[in-house]
Amino acid sequence: MAEFDTIRTAGVGARAAQIDEGLRAHMNKVYGLMSVGMLITGAVAWAVGTSPALMSALMDPATGKMNILGWVVMFLPLGMVMFFGAALNRLSLAGAQLYFYVYAAIMGLSLAWIFLAFTGASIATTFLVTAIAFASLSLYGYTTKRDLSPFGTFLIMGVVGLIVASLVNIFLASAAMSFAISVIGVLLFAGLTAFDTQRIKNEYIQHAQAMDQEWLGKAAIMGALQLYLDFINLFMFLLQFLGDRR
Repeated sequence: MAEFDTIRTAGVGARAAQIDEGLRAHMNKVYGLMSVGMLITGAVAWAVGTSPALMSALMDPATGKMNILGWVVMFLPLGMVMFFGAALNRLSLAGAQLYFYVYAAIMGLSLAWIFLAFTGASIATTFLVTAIAFASLSLYGYTTKRDLSPFGTFLIMGVVGLIVASLVNIFLASAAMSFAISVIGVLLFAGLTAFDTQRIKNEYIQHAQAMDQEWLGKAAIMGALQLYLDFINLFMFLLQFLGDRR
């Protein structure tokens, strides 16, 4: 009996070690995909935002206001991310990854205007601050023993409210409302960074027994998309405070 218990304990320990190794590989893939997405977004935003000819296709150079194509590009990422969540199961693994990279490029187009509104130095500084904050929050979400799932519903409802408020403020153009939205946005996406990291980790552990490579691949892409959005939104809201306007 003692020998059986020893063998069973060794088997459990080996399985736990295998899951831990798989989890590290899974998270590395999530962060790797996210990083590639960020590079694509940054490259497209910089290339378009620093080119007067390309920016003129999105906004009127004389008034600085967006034209119809500019508005389409501005809201296209929202529609694409909603479609991606619904269509993930119908896309192949390669198709899902390609869609994510195309989405990152479209997001870069929608953010190109920041190079006209803010100085390059302040954009770089804000990006560095965001990267440090994101890394700290994601590490907390990964290592904490506290269950963050009870905060999920509150955070998601907060984001929905934030989107509605932002759309309303496009027409109101209220400085006070814009400031409030930025403050709340920073807090919400800081919380979502930790929450999403823990959720990605827990989902892998729950499904690790099956080792379905198709599921693992798509889960990594979805996790990368979630953390990518957390980073982008955290960056944009922080830019409202740290960015030096031209």
